[in-house]
Amino acid sequence: MTSFWLHPSALLLVGALVLPFVPKALRKAFLVAVPALSFLDVLSMQGNNGVYGVLQFMDWTMTFGRVDNLSMVFAYIMTLMCVIGTIYGLHVEDPAQHAAAWIYVAGALGVIFCGDYLTLFLFWELMAFSSVFLVWFRGRKESLASGFRYLLVHTAGGLLLLAGLILRYKATGGDLSFGPIGVDNPQPYTWLILAGFLLNAAVPPLHAWLPDAYGEATVTGSVFMCAFTTKTAVYALARGFAGMEILVPLGVCMALYGVVYAVLENDSRRLLAYHIISQVGYMVAGVGIGTELAINGTSAHAFAHILYKGLLFMGCGSVLHMTGTSKFTELGGLYKRMPRTFLFTMIGGLSISAFPLFSGFVSKAMIVAAGFEVHNYWAAFLLTLASAGTFLHTGLKVPYFIWFGKNNCSQETWERAGDPPMNMQVAMAIAAFLCILIGSYTPYLYNMLPYQQAAHAYHPYTVYHLSETMQILLFTALGFFLLLKKLAPEPKISLDLDWFYRKGGRAFFWLAQNPVQAVDSWWGERYRAWGLSGLMAGARLSALFDWSAVKGAVDGLASGVSSLGGRTAREHKGRLDESLATMVLASVSVFGLGWFCWMLWR
Repeated sequence: MTSFWLHPSALLLVGALVLPFVPKALRKAFLVAVPALSFLDVLSMQGNNGVYGVLQFMDWTMTFGRVDNLSMVFAYIMTLMCVIGTIYGLHVEDPAQHAAAWIYVAGALGVIFCGDYLTLFLFWELMAFSSVFLVWFRGRKESLASGFRYLLVHTAGGLLLLAGLILRYKATGGDLSFGPIGVDNPQPYTWLILAGFLLNAAVPPLHAWLPDAYGEATVTGSVFMCAFTTKTAVYALARGFAGMEILVPLGVCMALYGVVYAVLENDSRRLLAYHIISQVGYMVAGVGIGTELAINGTSAHAFAHILYKGLLFMGCGSVLHMTGTSKFTELGGLYKRMPRTFLFTMIGGLSISAFPLFSGFVSKAMIVAAGFEVHNYWAAFLLTLASAGTFLHTGLKVPYFIWFGKNNCSQETWERAGDPPMNMQVAMAIAAFLCILIGSYTPYLYNMLPYQQAAHAYHPYTVYHLSETMQILLFTALGFFLLLKKLAPEPKISLDLDWFYRKGGRAFFWLAQNPVQAVDSWWGERYRAWGLSGLMAGARLSALFDWSAVKGAVDGLASGVSSLGGRTAREHKGRLDESLATMVLASVSVFGLGWFCWMLWR
């Protein structure tokens, strides 16, 4: 190692290994201490940019600690969210769930700090194989199936990434450094690596795993998953693909696509999952624009998104935890039963909708402003349109059909409803406070952004921006209440692009179980009737030849030789004895004569 440097992932990994052996009386304190130490570890790195943890492994140089402005802003918010998420899950008694969450976060932090593709790939796969347990731990049949699909999709993405980095290693003569990949002259390995990153970013059509898995994850697991996988992919894109123009239309498509499906969704957590696609679309578009202001906006929006999306998942997860359901058609009027949860969720909704004085207002607009700055008007206007859809479903639909509106709760649901355990409320309160802090005191966030000069030059609270935002929000609210009956949720499933691979999977199984199996069975019967029978006949003929011809000839030859040897021995027995006696006598005489001559010569 080049110098001592404590990786925050190391603290989480060691903590995950030790956690099952911690006495139950000390477990909650230990649960808070480990992520808090990781957060403090990241804080200690501020102002100490450089390369740390360089390890020579065989012919490769692995860099575990590249500390700069871009990695620090992502590491800061990820370790902070790990603290909040762990506090939110303190009521969970199963240590395996906490361990899986910490290993998952450790994988994300490993990607954030890595300086080469080999290290990136190791932590990338660690993320995939640890996060799937956050889905499986829910224990439902649907969760098991969703987890397997999640794992298969991410394994495919990992293989794309591996193929890309191997081709790059070959093409560059052994260069594995993780940095700008050269978007002006993309090579085949460029597209493979990009595809691996885009899959984790949930870019359509590689997105269906996200609502499928996040909607089926545990209450605590979904809070972690919404914060790390897609934002780690955004970081990887910002690090390697800044300025790649194809990302702008892909990001705009994501922003609009996620809004449409979120409006159609009946399950609150699946709605929030679809809207992750929309919000990550802003970040992908920002990476595609690639200017300093755009990368600042991408980093700021990722920072804000982790907090307010985590807060929204905590609020809707609290509803699921207390009532046993997360479907709009089975809820309503819960502000009376869960007032504090309602307040925290509303703060998350206002933040994601970019209300003034809330976090989304000072982060999302930075990306839109970057689009206008480079005269990419169509992208900037469409991203502005997508923000209206955000307020429509997350700022209005979620609070109205859960907390207000018609009470569709069953008697059992209504009686179970109530504010969740105190640890869950504390976690939501911390996230809500930070959402307001970011929106009200911009230096808290802007001072962490990668390009400080561009950050200090941007001012979100202008008259134009305030008036534009308020007009969009007010007209969206008016449209919502005018079209309330049309927007009412229905207990239906909206078909997505995963329909194709689901149906494709069924078609593959049908093909394997019917035509292919039929041909295999037919060929097996033909082989048994013709091939195997002929083989056995040949074997019997060979055995007959062996026993009759070969064995008879060998046995006959052996008997002849034995008989001849016996007759020879009987005929020459006397002569043989005489010959032996003569030979012995002659040998003694020669030896004696030689000895006598040698004595005379001396």
